[in-house]
Amino acid sequence: MSDYNGWANYATWRINLEYFDGVTAVDIGGETLYDTAIAARAWVEDAITDSGAPAHVADLALAFIADVDWYEIADHLIQSENAA
Repeated sequence: MSDYNGWANYATWRINLEYFDGVTAVDIGGETLYDTAIAARAWVEDAITDSGAPAHVADLALAFIADVDWYEIADHLIQSENAA
């Protein structure tokens, strides 16, 4: 994977920026790294599928998030919680 603005890749950076700016692990119901990663992915998948976008647009968005490093986002959310 390539590095993008200190994140694993563009998809991880962009999803963190768009969905998790100012969010902590507790906000999405995560406790462990694994739980937080699963909750983060579900949060974004729900936002995409509930957006009302046409099916082909939602499919493209869901394909985009396949490249996200959810564990990196989870770690960041947990670190944000610990810093608060």
